Amino acid sequence: MRPFERCPVCGGEVVEKEVEKLLRGGIHTAVVKVQAEVCLHCGERLYSPETVRRFEQIKAKLERGEVDGFQPLGRSFAVS
Repeated sequence: MRPFERCPVCGGEVVEKEVEKLLRGGIHTAVVKVQAEVCLHCGERLYSPETVRRFEQIKAKLERGEVDGFQPLGRSFAVS
């Protein structure tokens, strides 16, 4: 059974999808692929408690600069 049958924001239908979540910690950024319930109407993403805990662990590692074991994706640039 899914935790939500309808979107708690707009009442739309939700489906399970693989999504990418961008996480920032300190000067580092990570892209994480996870499963989420996604509203087909408004796009709201609903994550399981386990997934949220994983996000928190990854963000903490990023803040501490503990990026060993993370796969580099390239370089980022700020343009003004």
